[in-house]
Amino acid sequence: MFKVLLVEDNVDFRHSLNKSLMLCFPAMVIAESADGKDAMVKIDYFKPDLVFMDIKLPDENGLNLTKNIKAEHSDIAVIVMTANDAPEYYRAAYQAGATYFIDKGSVSMEKIPAIVEAILGSKVCH
Repeated sequence: MFKVLLVEDNVDFRHSLNKSLMLCFPAMVIAESADGKDAMVKIDYFKPDLVFMDIKLPDENGLNLTKNIKAEHSDIAVIVMTANDAPEYYRAAYQAGATYFIDKGSVSMEKIPAIVEAILGSKVCH
């Protein structure tokens, strides 16, 4: 069973991402979190294979959360997302341990499944 955690405070974006993933990967189990505190709790008990992490969250910086996740669970892939495509965000995401970086303004929901498959390959259940 393949598990994904969506950490995103924008409920519309989070639900769109969830729907896009479920359409392509019906066997995937998806959990959602709107803030960093809840995300870290879910990381420990849900044990996702992949985390979609927004940079700007109401209570925490997604880059700090990414560092914490990778320090404690190096096997979890993290896709950092932001609405700001500034090069410094891109560099900071990879320095924090991100597996991939997504500019929410320039990537379509249709491309997300291909990104997931590229990162996780045969781990993804269809």
